[in-house]
Formats: sequence, structure tokens, C-alpha cells
Amino acid sequence: MSIENLSNRHPAVTTRQVKAARALLGWSQGDLSAHSGVSEPTIARLEAEDGPLGGRTETVMKIVHALTQAGIEFLSDNGGGPGVRQARPAASV
Repeated sequence: MSIENLSNRHPAVTTRQVKAARALLGWSQGDLSAHSGVSEPTIARLEAEDGPLGGRTETVMKIVHALTQAGIEFLSDNGGGPGVRQARPAASV
């Protein structure tokens, strides 16, 4: 996935969105590390700064991918501010 595609899907994923996503999932920084392949100290460093999630593009992509694979949807700022939600589980047939 290119940076352009990441930007189009998640224009500015923020540290607050990542923290909120972890809270929805009940994940610690260690859990996110295990699911994303990004070291726990790196996650802690990135979450320590408010604003857009910093770091290398590849690192951000790994974090966002892990959270979306776990069912998190990132919501862009549509007048109410950026946010996250858990995707609805697929309906059983």
C-alpha cells in the first residue's frame, strides 16, 4: 500500500484515535505491538505525542492495519472530529 492510498483511506490518523481503538479492543500497547509487529517502546513513543500519528509510513501502516484487521474503523473529521468505532460483525446466515 502506498502512502497515497494510506492517506486516502486514513487522512490523518491521530494518536487519540489509536488510543481509543486500543481501548475499544481492550488492548494494551503490548497487545498492539504483538498484532502489528511494531515494538512496544515505539508505540509508547508515538502515543506520547498528541496530534497526527508520527513515525515512518511503514510503521503507521502496520499499526493501522492491525487495528483495522481487529475490526476498528477510522472515522475522518466530518465536522464532529476524527474518531473510531468497531465494525459491526457480519450477520449470521
